[in-house]
Amino acid sequence: MYPKKNKPNKVQEYLEFEYIDDLKSVPIPADLKVNQQYFKQMFTDCSDVVIRPFQLETGIPAVAVFVDGLVNTELLENALENIMVFEGGEVDIERIQLRNLSVSQIKAVDNYGDLLNSMLSGDTALLVEGNTKALLLGLRGAQTRSVGEPETETVIRGPREGFIENLRTNTSLVRRKIKTPRLKMKPLVIGKHSNTNVVVAYLEGISDPELVKETVARLKKINIDTVLESGYLEEYIQDSAFSPFPQVQYTERPDAVAAALAQGRIAIFTDGTPMVLLVPTTFSHLLQATEDYYERFQMGTLIRWLRYLFLLLSILTPGLYVAISTFHQELLPTTLLLSIAAAREAIPFPAVVEALIMEIIFEALREAGIRLPKAVGSAVSILGALVVGQAAVQAGIVSAPMVIVVSITGIASFTIPHYNGAIALRMLRFPIIIAASLFGVYGILIGGMIIVGHMANLRSFGVPYLAPVGPMSLGDLKDVLWRAPIWAMNKRPSFLDVPDITRQGTELKSIIKAQGGFRDAQSLDRGDENGKEAEHDHPVGKEPS
Repeated sequence: MYPKKNKPNKVQEYLEFEYIDDLKSVPIPADLKVNQQYFKQMFTDCSDVVIRPFQLETGIPAVAVFVDGLVNTELLENALENIMVFEGGEVDIERIQLRNLSVSQIKAVDNYGDLLNSMLSGDTALLVEGNTKALLLGLRGAQTRSVGEPETETVIRGPREGFIENLRTNTSLVRRKIKTPRLKMKPLVIGKHSNTNVVVAYLEGISDPELVKETVARLKKINIDTVLESGYLEEYIQDSAFSPFPQVQYTERPDAVAAALAQGRIAIFTDGTPMVLLVPTTFSHLLQATEDYYERFQMGTLIRWLRYLFLLLSILTPGLYVAISTFHQELLPTTLLLSIAAAREAIPFPAVVEALIMEIIFEALREAGIRLPKAVGSAVSILGALVVGQAAVQAGIVSAPMVIVVSITGIASFTIPHYNGAIALRMLRFPIIIAASLFGVYGILIGGMIIVGHMANLRSFGVPYLAPVGPMSLGDLKDVLWRAPIWAMNKRPSFLDVPDITRQGTELKSIIKAQGGFRDAQSLDRGDENGKEAEHDHPVGKEPS
């Protein structure tokens, strides 16, 4: 795509364009020789790009251009055969599209930008002499891994399918769960060199139109050469880049994306990665798992309370140990205080240095377990923690209570469902330890207030990060502080400002309340009529007398 010497003027002019987006203003010439020469010069030293010239039945020259490995060659051969052997062959590209090709996905383009972008994505470009348009044949056949169970978001009860690296496979997984024409998928192309396909998905009539416009506008303003993963987009579109808290949620579960779309949120698919971004994101979203809604609400509420408890433990436990053992020994019972004092008697370091050493070693072991091959990664992380911890205690470098505190803290951080949320809490643990070593419990309180104040000041696409707790929305707390029954969550979250706030009817529950349960099969057949009577006699939300 760079200027070369001693080339025809028209080809030389085309080669001066550096990026594919710039070529959208360049029309396709009718002279097939110019097109062939342009492709040969552009794809010099590109062994995977195939330029296949052939002739139509009437002797009219044509050429097919495709990337080997991204195209299903068997389907391509059948399509070209239909064109070459069709008696009374056509010359006009539009008539060929209608009469000669048995390809389900065909698109005509009139500029080099769209042609190259689609061809490098896996389509086959077909050009015929005398035509200023080219056909893009949807014959993609790139090798991808099969749909399998997500490794980062495993569940006991729920679907076992997860996204893969193919964009169309990912969008189809969501389309299978939300079968409505209101599910819109707006395509974008980001990256000057990578030309990565991105899809913005939302439910029309449920998602806020202004939120959709804002999301698309932020994505369109991204000016980067390559986009290799959705994390590139996340850093561009988040509201506060310097905050440790993630303002964009990612998931590889289709059911999680479908649930988010039904709430009024927006999903961003990126080609080449199984991670789909969800916006806007609040702190409560990071503490919710899809399995919370597949088990009974009592179990979902209990698990959610456990997460909140371990959330506090993962942040505060090391700091509290440092503060109490350094400044506030009077808070401990005498027996426990003597036990801790005896354990720390031979330790040469103060409690804060001891805590930092153990936390850094624990993080290193966890990172090593992730990066090593799966066959040995878990064994190294577990055995490393046992061996290092035991050896450190016996050598008198750290005390046994500190090993227990760090172990509890690590286990607590594993209960956070989303990895990026757990990372934020792991980072905040260190400033809390330092504040506790300087000011004791008062330092922990000051650090906690600073963290909460920072979270209250955060926004994710205009939505308060602590919503619906701050600002308070009592109706939305039924899906935050506890997990209410599905039939009780008949409204979508109000902080998302969705046009349609109602998500379900209440007729069935009214019938059950009115009748004391379905006593026979005929009750189901009379459901609509009895439901209307029940709603009239007993308004929704009130128990029948």
